[in-house]
Amino acid sequence: MSSGATSNELASPPPAIPSADELVDRIRNYFPQVDGDYVRKAYDFAEEAHRPQRRQSGEPYFAHVAAVAMILADLRMDVATVCTGLLHDTVEDTPATHEQLIELFGEEVANLVAGVTKLGQMELRSKRTKQAENLQKLVVAISDDVRVLIVKLCDRLHNMKTLDAIGRAEKRERIALETLEIYAPLARRIGINRVCVELEDLAFKHVNPAAYESITRRLKLVRDQHTEEVAAVSQAITELLMSYGIDARIFGRQKRAYSIWRKLDRKGLTFDEIADIYAFRLIVPHPDDCYRAMGVIHQTWRCVPERFRDFISVPKPNNYRSLHTTVIGPNSVRIELQIRTEEMESVAESGVAAHWRYKNETYKYDLDAAQAAGGDPLERLRPFVEILNQGGDPDEFLEHAKLEMFADQVYCFTPKGDLISLPTGATPLDFAYAVHTELGHTTVAAKINGRERPLRTQLRNGDVVSIVKGGVRQPPAGWENLAITGKARAAIRRLIRESERDEFSRIGRIMADHAFRREGRTLIERDLQDAIARLELKDVEELYETLGRGRITSADLLNAAFPGRLDEREDVTDRELIDDDKARLYVRGRGLTPGVTLHFGECCSPLPGDRIIGLLRPERGVEIHTIDCETLARYDEDKMDEWLDLAWTAEAEENAVSMARIQAVLHNEPGALARVAQTVGENRGNIANVRTLHRAPDFFEMLFDVEVYDARHLANLLAALKMNEIVVSAERMRGETEEWDEE
Repeated sequence: MSSGATSNELASPPPAIPSADELVDRIRNYFPQVDGDYVRKAYDFAEEAHRPQRRQSGEPYFAHVAAVAMILADLRMDVATVCTGLLHDTVEDTPATHEQLIELFGEEVANLVAGVTKLGQMELRSKRTKQAENLQKLVVAISDDVRVLIVKLCDRLHNMKTLDAIGRAEKRERIALETLEIYAPLARRIGINRVCVELEDLAFKHVNPAAYESITRRLKLVRDQHTEEVAAVSQAITELLMSYGIDARIFGRQKRAYSIWRKLDRKGLTFDEIADIYAFRLIVPHPDDCYRAMGVIHQTWRCVPERFRDFISVPKPNNYRSLHTTVIGPNSVRIELQIRTEEMESVAESGVAAHWRYKNETYKYDLDAAQAAGGDPLERLRPFVEILNQGGDPDEFLEHAKLEMFADQVYCFTPKGDLISLPTGATPLDFAYAVHTELGHTTVAAKINGRERPLRTQLRNGDVVSIVKGGVRQPPAGWENLAITGKARAAIRRLIRESERDEFSRIGRIMADHAFRREGRTLIERDLQDAIARLELKDVEELYETLGRGRITSADLLNAAFPGRLDEREDVTDRELIDDDKARLYVRGRGLTPGVTLHFGECCSPLPGDRIIGLLRPERGVEIHTIDCETLARYDEDKMDEWLDLAWTAEAEENAVSMARIQAVLHNEPGALARVAQTVGENRGNIANVRTLHRAPDFFEMLFDVEVYDARHLANLLAALKMNEIVVSAERMRGETEEWDEE
């Protein structure tokens, strides 16, 4: 939905439009030096510009922008931002121009309005691709100035307050779902909790009206039933702290409908388990008082150990700081407490907006104050920019961005003690990419708390993680199961794209050289310019990549390079594979990368030592088969141009570990499987998987996946198995096999 004219349908009659003087007075409460005439000029300009426009409810459209400005003033934003709230729709929806805003209000306000205007068409449509593209635009805009995002959030907040004016339920639901998926998480990302929770509840009302109504009704019932008990608990806590000389402001925290819904949905709790906890917030003067108050409370009432969290020592990524604890209070009532200072309360509720301050007769963002409060909240936006810089299509960006926005956090440390915040479920590979992209690209192993652990290990709070680097930038095998953060997955996909481009170019170069040799010619790159032009390609690198990807064939290249070339084809015997190393691609270690452009055929499971051939698969890369594979026998002779000669590197033949599948028949005797495993182990093999195919009173028929070094190693292992008296037969498994079920 647009924040401009098309959003006129988003409103129902609001309260009376605030006057210019009311807006100025609201700003003066926190910025006494405000230039009231400047604000009034922006107010009058916006009112005049929007005068012809009406919202769907019939009210003046200016009511919307005035309300947005008041919300910004409630957040204690600077004058430029408040005036941007007044003017944010003028360029998009009225005859006003950017140049006019510069002349009247200066470049700062004009540029902020321009930033919001760029997002005027960004309202997230129902189609996923449009949503993804628009989120990219939002990230670009807010990376220049976070105030653009704050204005956008306040704009969305007022539109959500007036969403009932839209007649079509499906449209209300779509807009509400966009709010839950994008805007509310972004508000939480920069710590503006007061906006976030209101957006969530307003959206929840339309996304799931039945659940909203049910929870709201039950919340009211609980409040009505326990008013006296809540007052008594509050009084007891106040008197307790006063007796220890601790000055505290205490008030009850109202439970939110959407927050309760999330707990019901995610944690499998019942409503009574959530609603029966009394929730209070204690505000004390100094950080030391937070711990003193908690100590007094814990000495008086028994605490629930698993419910204690110290976000002062380890703040949340958006700089949220507080002590959380739950105790069994008077009359065995569970009491949930948040203990914090006034400064922590301000940051918790207003996030980045809490750091616009009056200082030295100016009012602007105070970076020093933000860092003193526990770090710069703007850092929370940086991962989105980094994901955007990794490239990829908009849908991919949306996927990674949502991974960043919706995950709970786990806190880990580098060996030097630096804190790294990651989503729950993150792995050492995510940790490496969080430290630095290049560290992630070269990660080969990890130590957690001093002990080597698999890269798929899920990290826990307090883990100290040390990353072991390798010397080669290479996509990790099975990376989809090793990384969960948006940043890591985006970086890995970019590395794969780069590796694919390089490797497809290498494949194409070999194919071109092979094709020219069959024609009795020598490939000279400078002579390919005419062919590149005829094929409508940019340069020789694009030619090689296009050829390697299978988008054009060797015949297409030859026809473009030699337009007068005869169509007669040589005998197949003249198209023998070239044996010299210049026309050979190497498998493992250098050349092509398994999982990127290199894929092992499941029909024959090639091992180092096997004679291998590659088949070029369009857009996939090279599929490796053994020379005697039935797939090659079925391959059409007129497609032999797509064959590539492959060889194992010395490194693969000496050091690689590969998986071979063995089909064996065993006598059905006690300990039979143990004796097979012993034989495999004694011959330097390692059983990775076992499956029973058939079981009879006399025999077992089984499949074993065994790690071996090469074809010779497998042959020796098979010979050893056949020597074992428990084994009736053992053969290397070839041909198509069904996938094993994961149980």
